[in-house]
Amino acid sequence: MKNFEFKNPTKILFGKGQIEKIKSEIPADAKVLMLYGGGSIKKNGIYEQVNTALANHEVVEFGGIPANPEYAVLMKALKVIKEEKITYLLAVGGGSVIDGTKFLSAAALYKGDEPWDILTNNIPTLKGMPFGTVLTLPATGSEMNSGAVITRKETKEKLAMGGVGLFPVFSVLDPQVIRSIPHRQLANGIADAFTHVLEQYLTYPAEAYLQDRFAESILQTLIEVAPKLLEDPSDHAAASNFMWSCTMALNGLIQQGVPSDWAVHAMGHELTALYGIDHARTLAVIAPSHYKFNLESKKEKLAQYGERIWNITEGSTKEKAMAAIERTETFFNKLGIDTKLSQYTNDYNGTAELISKRFTERGWLGLGEHQNLKPKDVETIVKMAY
Repeated sequence: MKNFEFKNPTKILFGKGQIEKIKSEIPADAKVLMLYGGGSIKKNGIYEQVNTALANHEVVEFGGIPANPEYAVLMKALKVIKEEKITYLLAVGGGSVIDGTKFLSAAALYKGDEPWDILTNNIPTLKGMPFGTVLTLPATGSEMNSGAVITRKETKEKLAMGGVGLFPVFSVLDPQVIRSIPHRQLANGIADAFTHVLEQYLTYPAEAYLQDRFAESILQTLIEVAPKLLEDPSDHAAASNFMWSCTMALNGLIQQGVPSDWAVHAMGHELTALYGIDHARTLAVIAPSHYKFNLESKKEKLAQYGERIWNITEGSTKEKAMAAIERTETFFNKLGIDTKLSQYTNDYNGTAELISKRFTERGWLGLGEHQNLKPKDVETIVKMAY
């Protein structure tokens, strides 16, 4: 196991009725900007609960943050922050709203002229405007980590940012919100969290036995609750375990002391930027091809994954590894998620070359746990995913 330092300062308020507690988590004298997405929170009762909780606070609203938080929209919100002299942010939504809020937390205190530079120049945010979250769509784990991904339509880019200053002060996780989430979004959330774990688990053996078991327990839980959740989103036990699994998948815990990959995400982000495909679905497109391409370097962990998660006990290490990849693809398909790019667009010719070119232009010399995946390798993997 590698050396590591770990600190997660986010306070979690988990369970039924926790939204009302935000009134005591936000300073009484704060001027709050409440951020949300397309307005679904006004139909499922969450908006009313938040407003009731903040009845004694000064609150300004900004809605309309899209599924992939768009830079131009966020710049409008930043203008509101400046003009209204906002001192506290509250994200009420899923990963996109929370990621957008993280960008605003950083941009509100950024001294440069162009906030997009935070992403293009990989500037870590050491101190941001304080913010909390009320999670309405489990998937990304953004409610308990310090990372975010922002999209810019005009350049068709989707870039990551982060820093110790971007942990939420608190996050409310009420599993009751899940009963109003559409089937497609639930499937996306399961696939997203599942792939988050794979990115930190399917690398190479690092003698981190407990970390492996942590990761495997999340995968096993997601597999167990997925059919129950998709059949009945009001199943409180399934919803609770799903929500907590999504958070635990990317709050930093399972990544400590082990190598991690994230090449699947790097390629998937480009597919979202180019075609607008749901983030989770781009991961399901890229992951099988990525693991097949890197079979030799990942076969030990893939075989372990196959044995412990999918009960694959026969065959050589390589055969178990290949069978595990196939079972993973089948799992995504059972969620209703297609795993080939051609199932999402007919305009995919040249995509692999374009993504490879973008990685070259950004100076990305190597991806993956060994940092040895070159842009040409990325091109091959994306073509395998056609």
